[in-house]
Amino acid sequence: MFLNQLIRTLEAEHRGTTGEALAISGSSLGEADQQPELGVTAAIHGADLLALGYSINEVVHHYGDLCQAVSDLSIDLNEKFELHEFRTLNRCLDNGIADAVTGFSEHRDLVIADEQALEANERLGFFAHELRNYLHTAMLAIAAIKSGNVGLNGSTGGVLDRSMVGLRGLIDRSLAEVRIGPGMILRRAVFNLANFIGEVQYSFSLEAELLKCNFHVEQTPAILMVDADKDLLFSALGNLLQNAFKFSGKGGVVTLSVGTKDDRIRINVKDSGPGMSMEDTQGIFLPFTQSGTNKSGLGLGLSIARRSVEANDGLLTVESQPGQGCVFTIDLPRRSVTQEDVPNAATVKGRCEDR
Repeated sequence: MFLNQLIRTLEAEHRGTTGEALAISGSSLGEADQQPELGVTAAIHGADLLALGYSINEVVHHYGDLCQAVSDLSIDLNEKFELHEFRTLNRCLDNGIADAVTGFSEHRDLVIADEQALEANERLGFFAHELRNYLHTAMLAIAAIKSGNVGLNGSTGGVLDRSMVGLRGLIDRSLAEVRIGPGMILRRAVFNLANFIGEVQYSFSLEAELLKCNFHVEQTPAILMVDADKDLLFSALGNLLQNAFKFSGKGGVVTLSVGTKDDRIRINVKDSGPGMSMEDTQGIFLPFTQSGTNKSGLGLGLSIARRSVEANDGLLTVESQPGQGCVFTIDLPRRSVTQEDVPNAATVKGRCEDR
């Protein structure tokens, strides 16, 4: 089709009908208000190449190959180009490339938009489904307690507690995902890590108790300071702990510890779950990825956790071997302690000792 349009353009130029030639192949200026025949078909061609799985580089090279083929054939047949003919060939190629790339990009944007809409709908559907399950269980537990036949301290109260903890985790993950979305501003602040770990321990001890999972928190040096968005870091660490509780199971052990290396701080969450192979760990941080036999949850926690950590200039990694559990590590820059931080560190140390 392109060769046919090129030949007709050359024939029109040979007859001196410039307007007819431009209507077929367009001018060298590529005016946006003109829609030459060559441009329309090139745009369709670009969209077709997208559907066939070609890259935008291959779209451009496709026309480059055509130009090379025409040039090689002219040499083989000993047919020389006239200068104006070569200019026409280049103009047609330039216009064809421009319109093909435009068609490719426009359709790619539509495909990406459709994929994003589908992903958003899928995520919202999962969220609503899990939210409904937690609420339904909580309402049943409350109805049973209100009947007077059971008490808050029994197994029904435990069901209510688990539902509330599940709701909190679900909402926390959703809020964290919104916070790390495009255009959102981080609320960074310098805070003491020991105090932060104490807050995490207090918040997630109840969940560990409900799941009958042993939760050990090693002592954190009171002098360690970090500069981060505290809410996002809390959400990331909370996701890791919930994941560790789930896979460690009843009677399992989850350990939260803090270490340092050079100018980095490492927050480690170690579980006693079944562990994973190196191959399984490769895609564990991708959205909607669920490993192991426990498929509860949306499969978004680790993905959101990694994005939350990276938003704070940190790294989230995992080490694991089958049968030996997993160790997730949040690696953050260490904040140098200034004179202004010393009173805060001392105060926190006192609070930790009181606790």
